[in-house]
Amino acid sequence: MHLEPIGSVRSPVREGRDDAWGGVVSEIVLRSELAAGLQGLDGCSHALVVYWMHEARFDPAAHLVRRPRDRADLPELGIFAQRAKHRPNPIGVTSVRIVRIEGATLGVQGLDAIDGTPVLDVKPHFPVFDAPDGATVPAWVDELMTGYF
Repeated sequence: MHLEPIGSVRSPVREGRDDAWGGVVSEIVLRSELAAGLQGLDGCSHALVVYWMHEARFDPAAHLVRRPRDRADLPELGIFAQRAKHRPNPIGVTSVRIVRIEGATLGVQGLDAIDGTPVLDVKPHFPVFDAPDGATVPAWVDELMTGYF
């Protein structure tokens, strides 16, 4: 398998953090030869950004089963039942609001990726795919996400 970043994140956030990503406005700067790939994305309010969490490190002893954000009030869960950054393959996926598109730069809000993060793909957010009717999550998710966005 070979993945080639399509661009990188330019963000005021330089270190990972556990909350307050909703107000963060950042840019995805694509490789110049891919700029035309943004054509038509301006018709969408949101996009999905797939990125490589380049500073994350997976230690099975610490991360395979753990409490989200190491909070004692949350249940122990396997890594595939949570969206923690320390994963076997540190792939991040976030739905972001599109702020602007200018040349090879996509301005977004709510991207929980730090400055310099390699971007693997950008896809339009289609509610029919990305927000299925009747989706459910455990009650602890609401508790965990308070203040995240």
